[in-house]
Amino acid sequence: MAAMARDLLAQDSVEATLEHITASATELVAGCDMAGILVLRGGKVQTLAPTDEFVIASDRLQEELSEGPCFDAARRSRPERVFRVADVTREQPRWPSYAPWARAQGMGSMMGFLLFTDDEELGALNLYSHDAGAFTQDSETAGWLLASHAAIAFSSAREHAQMEQAVATRHTIGEAMGILMGAHHLTEDQAFDVLRGHSQQHNMKLREVARLLCERGKLA
Repeated sequence: MAAMARDLLAQDSVEATLEHITASATELVAGCDMAGILVLRGGKVQTLAPTDEFVIASDRLQEELSEGPCFDAARRSRPERVFRVADVTREQPRWPSYAPWARAQGMGSMMGFLLFTDDEELGALNLYSHDAGAFTQDSETAGWLLASHAAIAFSSAREHAQMEQAVATRHTIGEAMGILMGAHHLTEDQAFDVLRGHSQQHNMKLREVARLLCERGKLA
């Protein structure tokens, strides 16, 4: 596990980091045959770093049914930080449609770790085993360590994306102000006031007004 943590630092992208995490889950978590990371945004599913096609199919089915371990966790006011389905071969009243499908696919047990929740967004590291009762307390501990690394990777990616968006927005607004200043001989403050006024008048975000101005060369 320590060697895995050092290897994660050497990855050159978030995608590579997540792929390393799910691959490590199959190697380091006792009983884990397959792994993947599910991101749920407003009911829409995205599967990241799956180690098997089953993981993708499982996530898609949960989206179609609006049912399954991750969806169940997302709908709770206090989401479960970890879930463990010890024996999928037994009846699972919480997931009456999903569980029979998982059994038919040869799943014996499942375990998942909530990475984050943000409004309608959910992220979870999910582990699967062909054997019933495969996951132990040691498996859960190892899974938590992997989930912690995954959560840090997500946090870093979000911060980076937000910074990139802020820089891009500032650049676009500056370019739009330059167009107004050159076309109408305005000062910076006057140009910004024109953009802000148009934004308020048309109920549009300031960055959208700036983007359209840059594309068209003038305000609509």
